[in-house]
Amino acid sequence: MIYDMGLQDMLYGVTFECPPEAADKPRVVRCRLEGHHYSSEEIDRIFSASKAQGKSLYYVEENLLQEIAPDVIFTQDVCEVCQIDTACTAAAVAKLPKQPALIALTPNNLEQVFGTAVTVAAALGREEAAYRYLAGLQERTDRLTDTLRAHRSPLKRIMLLEWIEPVYNCGHWIPYQIAHAGSIDMLSNPGGDSIVTSWDKIIRYDPEVLVIAPCGFHIARAAEELDLLCRKPGWAQLQAVRNNAVYLADYDLFTQPSPGTLTDGIELLAALFHPAIFSVPAHLQHKYLPATASALHYA
Repeated sequence: MIYDMGLQDMLYGVTFECPPEAADKPRVVRCRLEGHHYSSEEIDRIFSASKAQGKSLYYVEENLLQEIAPDVIFTQDVCEVCQIDTACTAAAVAKLPKQPALIALTPNNLEQVFGTAVTVAAALGREEAAYRYLAGLQERTDRLTDTLRAHRSPLKRIMLLEWIEPVYNCGHWIPYQIAHAGSIDMLSNPGGDSIVTSWDKIIRYDPEVLVIAPCGFHIARAAEELDLLCRKPGWAQLQAVRNNAVYLADYDLFTQPSPGTLTDGIELLAALFHPAIFSVPAHLQHKYLPATASALHYA
């Protein structure tokens, strides 16, 4: 978000999950799982055990933080699984000689994610940058809405998976992205956490389009575990599978939220849901992958 608004000259430290353009910035927050290649089932088990024990898998490079001596630190309290939370950050900040402003970003829906851009820019004394940024994104979503209305496009029955093993539905702002793209995910949890969803429920729901975007996984990583879904009973009978409407998508269009990346995600979804109306934008061609027919009909 800071890069999108052109404020990166004010950024002096990032986390291990920040995007590639921030690779030259010091990584102040690290994860104890870095460098390991766990399966989705193993990752779920490790995080569940860590939470049950009251431990965090994230830590702050305290010497580096002291060296930077920041004036403002942004943190999050949306998901303690995905990233370090405010409580863990505050423990490290308490040791600093100079106490920075600690600003938690806690959006739960799409409108609130867009609002965090104003929060960030205002804290940096550049509020006008947020309004310019958001105005451009609003134009893009308005164009999608106008096109859907002009074509009187019917809502499609969608499911977007945030995790493979176990299967998680989508939550928080993602159902709103799906709605902006002209469809509905009736197994989702708008404004709330994603939750484990039984396979029987998915079979009964029978989505017309299935999007697989596990949190933290790019498409190549997600493809490694596609067979876990293909082996499930009834997979080959799903409408999405029969119609070759199953797609892998990069997680950062959905679960690494900034207004810009989420708008990209909406545009990609609109093209996947309504291919007769929209094309996948050129800059997003590498962010998704149709699941191959051979993989889809594994079972």
